[in-house]
Amino acid sequence: MQKLIVLTGAGISAESGISTFRDAGGIWQQYRVEDVATPGAWRQNPELVLQFYNQRRQQLLTVEPNAGHHALVELEQAFDVHIITQNVDDLHERAGSRRVLHLHGELRKVRSERYEHLVYDWDTDVQLGDKCARGYQLRPHIVWFGEAVPMLEHAAELAAKADVFLIVGTSLQVYPAAGLMAFAPRHIPFYYVDPDPQLNWELRQMHQLTVIAEPAGAGVPKLVCDLLEKAKTA
Repeated sequence: MQKLIVLTGAGISAESGISTFRDAGGIWQQYRVEDVATPGAWRQNPELVLQFYNQRRQQLLTVEPNAGHHALVELEQAFDVHIITQNVDDLHERAGSRRVLHLHGELRKVRSERYEHLVYDWDTDVQLGDKCARGYQLRPHIVWFGEAVPMLEHAAELAAKADVFLIVGTSLQVYPAAGLMAFAPRHIPFYYVDPDPQLNWELRQMHQLTVIAEPAGAGVPKLVCDLLEKAKTA
């Protein structure tokens, strides 16, 4: 069975109602990144950081996966599908995808600020005073700006084994995630679904690139139908 790697970004979740950096009036417009999404912000004002992520978690619990998420699940009929997502929501899992790697953490989890391996499922607000099993404050299980991306090596290993590579709903401007396709074999088919596709240097090196300039909710189901038909006749 061919290994199909999918890299997803904020665009696929935006169609479910998740605010992105670029949304006018969205949740990110109310805060500066430096104030809520960096290790320095956590040291200076942990209460504000918790408030910000509590809001995001509350919003996530009100939305559902969209057609793009559900279509990716269908690919598992014919491919060994691994999703690498830049998103911190769990919409891929809720749609039914079985293998999802979160590069930037998960909103519905928290971890100890001292012991990174102490991670807990968490659906309610996190407050100052909420502690891990070893007595340290809980923080969002999020990779903040300025922090290492611990799952990057695993993601690169997956990309290197790809037979087909899909990119969905990302501007390909945020590194190191945007450079993952550089680890994939250049001769394999690449598909890029985004209403405003941006071809970065890595994508320009690929020999078989198909660009679908549509939102994920429309473009992904069409692409999935095409890939499943090709798999039947292969």
